[in-house]
Amino acid sequence: MLKKMRGFTLIELLIVVAIIGILAALLIPNALEAIQKAKQKSSMKEIMSISTAAADYITDHGDWALVAQNGDLVAASGIVPAIATFYLKICPINDPWNSPYKVYCGQAAVTGILSGADSNDIGADDFAVQSWGRDKAAGPLQASTYNTGTPEAGFYNVSKMSDFNNDLVCWNGNWVVGPRTALVTGS
Repeated sequence: MLKKMRGFTLIELLIVVAIIGILAALLIPNALEAIQKAKQKSSMKEIMSISTAAADYITDHGDWALVAQNGDLVAASGIVPAIATFYLKICPINDPWNSPYKVYCGQAAVTGILSGADSNDIGADDFAVQSWGRDKAAGPLQASTYNTGTPEAGFYNVSKMSDFNNDLVCWNGNWVVGPRTALVTGS
């Protein structure tokens, strides 16, 4: 007598494939957004580490007279030798998107990057740290969009993937361009 072979029918296989497809369509965009958000948060943390080290340097030296830094961080020149090891154990050179951080020290450099700021508010002890974000180019919101009249204009909500193209900019340890914190309300 022949034994009947048990297996999956074509309909059962199609249903399983459809369920896997639906789950993938729902999960993959959320996973990609979570990865970008983690990179953004990591970059913000590194920018604050550089800013804290720069503020410590200014506390000890008074200004940036001995440091010439106007653009990409380079390991052997500019601000890195000034703050590395003493103020910051390891100075991050590249952001999580593998683009170099941009650092501007002194009045002329900071005035050039923060063109919307009042030049009377920028001195020889000022500094700005910037990351260009996911697209590795100056984003729609960048340092030049900062305006002292509306300082909150540089903050943005992260609601879609293109928001990770906006820059992250810290001036003297304070965010001038970055993601807006979600408002938490108590009930």
